[in-house]
Amino acid sequence: MSDFVIVGAGVIGMMLARELMQAGATVSLVDRSGCAQESTWAGGGIVSPLYPWRYADAVTQLATWSQSSYLHLSQDLLEETGCDSELRQKGMYMVDVEDETDALNWAAAFNRPMSKVDAAHLYTREANFCSGYGGALWMPEVSSIRNPRLGKALRASLDKSPNVVLYEHHEVQRLLLDNDKVHGVRTAQGDITGGKTIITAGAWSGELLKPLNINLPIEPVKGQMMIFKTPIGTVNRVILMAGRYVIPRNDGRVLVGSTLEREGFDKNTTQDAYQSLHQTALQIIPALAGCEVEHHWAGLRPGSPEGVPFIGDVPGVDGLAVNAGQYRNGLVLAPASTRLHADMLLGRQPVVDPLAYQLEGRI
Repeated sequence: MSDFVIVGAGVIGMMLARELMQAGATVSLVDRSGCAQESTWAGGGIVSPLYPWRYADAVTQLATWSQSSYLHLSQDLLEETGCDSELRQKGMYMVDVEDETDALNWAAAFNRPMSKVDAAHLYTREANFCSGYGGALWMPEVSSIRNPRLGKALRASLDKSPNVVLYEHHEVQRLLLDNDKVHGVRTAQGDITGGKTIITAGAWSGELLKPLNINLPIEPVKGQMMIFKTPIGTVNRVILMAGRYVIPRNDGRVLVGSTLEREGFDKNTTQDAYQSLHQTALQIIPALAGCEVEHHWAGLRPGSPEGVPFIGDVPGVDGLAVNAGQYRNGLVLAPASTRLHADMLLGRQPVVDPLAYQLEGRI
């Protein structure tokens, strides 16, 4: 029996397990497939909300804390495991933004580096960006991370700890409930028990709570993406335009994303989305017309009201907590979401006020 049973080994589950084990707690981390195989793997890895001024302050608080922590986290993981998460601190351009004034006012209010730059600034740095634009909004401190490699590094970190036991390919059949107290989970391979059970299963988190007659308002929202094999330097920074984006990797590859589709738990890709994403890519970077599309895939985001995650105990059920609902910002919010939750679980001073994320009054 461990101190904590965490159900869901995506970026939230793994980072939470790491926070708890570093504090000396024992953790059983359970996943129906492998670590970081769902939305953690499928996302783009931009370490910023898209159009961050359009989110609730509760999201901004978590994003701000997380953004400043990724440099140290990626360095720590590299030293611990030898796995390079490929954090790129190159900034982000946002082109053709309709609510520029709101954006600049938000940046001033929250002390976030953002400025309006001219065409020379934009095209000097991104010569392959489509022609005809007079400038952009520029956020120089925005980073991107290669999320599959981040997942690999986190898993390797947990593998090295005697305080963590990984139960991959263990699908949870039900929560173990006795006298309104949860004390673990039942899987086909057997029961896994612990002092507290924490649901970090992303889009599937609500499904695990339904048998307890708990309605957690998290829904799957499909996102389709594609990746181009391109020469290094074709794109150098994240570019956001008309709600979609391109993201460069260190090896020259360029991601384009993404769709927003509410179709339940369907993860199939579609030809319509392929054509739409391909067209978007060429609109932003015409030079991609001659490049090979290596892969087209889909993942399921954990959609939540206003994108504000649920972090904390489940009311009325002893021994059960949730950390889910980061929606489009799972990677962005993960360090702060998990540090905050670890603080709450271990009785430490929280890094941010937890009130906005608690389940009480929201379910």
